[in-house]
Amino acid sequence: MRTTINQLQIRLAQNILNHVRVSGLAAGHHLTEKSLQDLLGTSRPPIRAALSHLAERGLVEQRPNRGFFLAGAALDQQPDPVVALGEDDSTYLAITGDRLARALPDIVAESELMRRYDIPRDRLRRILMRGAGEGWIERRGGRGWSFLPMMDSVDAYRETYELRHIIEPAGMLCDGYRPDPAVFARLHAQQQFVLDQGYRTLGYAELFDINRQFHEAIAALSGNRFLLQTLVRQNQLRRLIEYRQVLDRNRLRRQCREHLGILGQLEVGDRVRAAAMMSDHLRKAQKKKADPIAFAALLQSSTGPSQ
Repeated sequence: MRTTINQLQIRLAQNILNHVRVSGLAAGHHLTEKSLQDLLGTSRPPIRAALSHLAERGLVEQRPNRGFFLAGAALDQQPDPVVALGEDDSTYLAITGDRLARALPDIVAESELMRRYDIPRDRLRRILMRGAGEGWIERRGGRGWSFLPMMDSVDAYRETYELRHIIEPAGMLCDGYRPDPAVFARLHAQQQFVLDQGYRTLGYAELFDINRQFHEAIAALSGNRFLLQTLVRQNQLRRLIEYRQVLDRNRLRRQCREHLGILGQLEVGDRVRAAAMMSDHLRKAQKKKADPIAFAALLQSSTGPSQ
């Protein structure tokens, strides 16, 4: 008999799969309700229903009196990029894409957005509040919302890489820098998973999140809170562009090798060498991604409320 599952539990099941792939968990890993409760911020009953749903799909294994364990099929599954992002994320990207392409005015009313994207007010407000937290839209004193400056030009995109090129290598050389073997181990497992198989199966959002975690975790080791805050802000804005770029899965493997090389130098305590490698890594990324012709085509492809 199949488990009856609602939309919340379906989303939780997808979030569990995203967590599995982003974390680089191996087949046989014990998925405890307690750990997932902390991660997903919800109670155990819907998590249990979500795990049962995944068990019926053969993505986890339910062992009597022992709980749920990750099946190899979950690691081989190729996610639909839209499904992997989630319902709210898809609308979020549609709104930001239309704004980047200048298909939305500087000031918009909630009623206009509700009609354009065919969503209820509560969902729309949740998405807009997320945008406000990330700094690309704000509520007006009266009615409506105002868009704030976004990373909507190749110059702005290039400048964010230039800023990262300044602060990320410098963070490794800060006096307050403190290595953390647990952080290194987590990042190493994630990058090795992407290098070995994740580059074939992970979705856009998952790959961006793994990359974001790598750079932000190293920045956090600098001990400089303002450096980390700056990088987090840059990644929030960069996310709007990165999701729209053509995914070069072979380049992902080269990126992972560079990440692992940087980690290797940090693990042996050679921060100077690690900083030089990070600088070279970011310079390569800037040259590849901040291309004027490719960026213009990317913005053109962002139009349309359901794209």
